[in-house]
Amino acid sequence: MTTTKSLPARPSLESLRKEAKKLSRQLAAGHAEAIARVRSQLPDVHTPLARREAQLVVAREYGYAGWEDLTAAVRERSGRDLQWAVRQAKRIIHDNDVAALQGLLAEYPALLSWGADEGGLLGVASNSYGDSYDPQRERQFTRRECAELLIVAGAVVAPSVCEGLLQSRARGLLQLYQSKGLLPPSLKYIVGLGDFEQVRAYFRDTHNNTAGSMLAALNEAFMVACRFQYEAIASFLLERYLTLDPSLRDRIDNGPGRAALLEYLLEEWPLSYIDAAPTDPWQLFVMHRVVRAIHAGELATFADLLERNAWLLEDRWVAFQVGMIERATLQDRPVLMLKFLELAPALLRRQPPPPSRAIEFALVYGKPHLVPILTRVWPFPDDLPYAAGSGDFERVRRWFEGTPGTLPAQAVLNTAFAWAVLNRQLEIADFLLQRGADINTRWGSHEPASVLHELVLREDYEGMQFLIDRGIDMTIADHRWGATAEGWARRAVQNPRLGDWLAAAAARRTGEL
Repeated sequence: MTTTKSLPARPSLESLRKEAKKLSRQLAAGHAEAIARVRSQLPDVHTPLARREAQLVVAREYGYAGWEDLTAAVRERSGRDLQWAVRQAKRIIHDNDVAALQGLLAEYPALLSWGADEGGLLGVASNSYGDSYDPQRERQFTRRECAELLIVAGAVVAPSVCEGLLQSRARGLLQLYQSKGLLPPSLKYIVGLGDFEQVRAYFRDTHNNTAGSMLAALNEAFMVACRFQYEAIASFLLERYLTLDPSLRDRIDNGPGRAALLEYLLEEWPLSYIDAAPTDPWQLFVMHRVVRAIHAGELATFADLLERNAWLLEDRWVAFQVGMIERATLQDRPVLMLKFLELAPALLRRQPPPPSRAIEFALVYGKPHLVPILTRVWPFPDDLPYAAGSGDFERVRRWFEGTPGTLPAQAVLNTAFAWAVLNRQLEIADFLLQRGADINTRWGSHEPASVLHELVLREDYEGMQFLIDRGIDMTIADHRWGATAEGWARRAVQNPRLGDWLAAAAARRTGEL
């Protein structure tokens, strides 16, 4: 391979494509120089020259093994590398722009395997923002058309993506994956599809009827049936489970009874997004009741359940213990949290303690009074947003006493500002604004919006007035719905009075009032 050229500092991919096309035309016209160029790189090539071959010649003249290597170098130099393409792809998927995604994949085929272990772009398209059991919510929260394009194009399908479909109850996507032959053949996915006859057929296969391998599969499938509210399938699976486990059958029959247990588990599903891994239907029933007690703030029921089911306090269930505290944080249940710690769960003995977002939840959702309870388990992070959200002004100031090179990054500064406002630490918020925090940051607790959007959800007039007085852009729209803070007040919070209040504030700013 003979190298004859060097790429400019800011090369153009379009110019290189045109160069390859021009070379192909010149060769067809018999230009001696073009023939010599081609022969120096591809001695055995036959004419006419295909586009792919012309591009290969150009790539080799610049010292690259192939066109893909050349285009990768061009993108890197121009700032349009794979990470840039990933950012573009995520935006395109959010917009559900199938044509744009198809064009981007043609230019960046490496996107199909990007982040495969964590779900990749297929996970971005298939993962649900919330529960997608209702078809309309599935259309809003997932991007089926983009997912189908990625599948057809050959995107890597991680197991976590298929598992996520069960967690979000995205039945349409489950059917799509099944039609493409991508769902694992395990019982829980057959149940997720909701075809009772296919579930029955699974058990007619003698290979699937050995007791040793069946209990775990039955337990997983039973949980899916309850989560999807497939009553007939759930009842069928429970009966098969109890046939294989007589001791559990007696426990349920002498306790709530099969019908009552089923009715309870089918009514709702509080175990979403909590690390609950029950090994049998009874453990599922107990965990269900514990989390419901947290949601309802029922201290007596919560304490009674834990005292009568002390196994939940053992080391094996530390992940669920973390989940209980996180859920209690979100529900603002300090009394239940204290009672739980009083029972000396294994979580308190883990060193270091397992990771948790509990302290983050306390500050993101405006519950700083829970921090002293949580720090009995986890150390308080040495981080600017945590200092700002907790109201530790001295600690906040110390972050700005170093040299300029050690000052907080803009994203950290913006997050700290948001947390300060959300926890009504308005003096700290002012301090951060004076040091470069962006009042119009698109920080959001779930997806990009504005701090004003977040305060609308809490109907926090003091915080909203603080932001309005300091000039926040009231026209900012959130990432998913394209709605302003006023739109959230009218539709999400369904508070027309708050919507009118925000509209009047915006009108005063523009001089219309």
